[in-house]
Amino acid sequence: MPELPEVEVCRLGITPHVLNKTVANVIVRNSRMRWPITPTIDEICGEKIIAIERRAKYLLLKTSKGTLVLHLGMSGTIRVIDKNCEVAKHDHFDLVLTSGVALRLNDPRRFGAVLWVTDDISEHPLLLKLGPEPLLEDFKDGYLFTKSRKKTVPIKTFLMNNHIVVGVGNIYANEALFQAGILPTALAGKVSKKRYDALTAIIKDVLAKAITQGGTTLKDFTQADGRPGYFAQSLQVYGRGGEKCMQCDTVLEEIKQAGRASFFCPNCQKA
Repeated sequence: MPELPEVEVCRLGITPHVLNKTVANVIVRNSRMRWPITPTIDEICGEKIIAIERRAKYLLLKTSKGTLVLHLGMSGTIRVIDKNCEVAKHDHFDLVLTSGVALRLNDPRRFGAVLWVTDDISEHPLLLKLGPEPLLEDFKDGYLFTKSRKKTVPIKTFLMNNHIVVGVGNIYANEALFQAGILPTALAGKVSKKRYDALTAIIKDVLAKAITQGGTTLKDFTQADGRPGYFAQSLQVYGRGGEKCMQCDTVLEEIKQAGRASFFCPNCQKA
């Protein structure tokens, strides 16, 4: 599943091709996504894309009339292609621009979304109760500590709650907790403010580095697959259960938490 850095790189990748361009047409090949594609989506035709923003893992293409909301779900990809490019299996939606290119969504599992919203987008139910963006100033020292008081869930589950903070998905939660020396099973309400403040800085650093590394894949958005992947980065614990820790040579362990895989070093990470 694409996480925050992958979606941010997608935003950066499509922006030069879409910003300030006018929509000529929309093509809906399969409206049955996570939620049905908005029936009135053709209202965007003739509108200029005046901003391309990201909120959590939602891409927001704004016009003077409304906002096109895109979500990649678990398997979705977005490509910038010639509008006449041959249609492939699972190509469910095209946003065709007057420049002759199209923004094409391919989503085999159809867990993504294409929604047209004409009301205030910040008040939309999907966005209204989201936590702060981890790379912005309102995600700061003291925030996680305050939110975690009396919480009895594991800290990894706490971090992945989008009502607490958005975009700290499974891969980057594992990596940040390792760098912070905190076990993913530690109870959120028992972690000290000092450790939470250190973790806050690490989360910002891990995500920022992933976005920077992903910048080298921007050309892929005009190539065949449009998939930046999880970038050419060295993950220290994620996916490495049974291998040796890069810091101490202890064998890394893997467990399941809330249906997701957690990887950690029992020597370097403490409750």
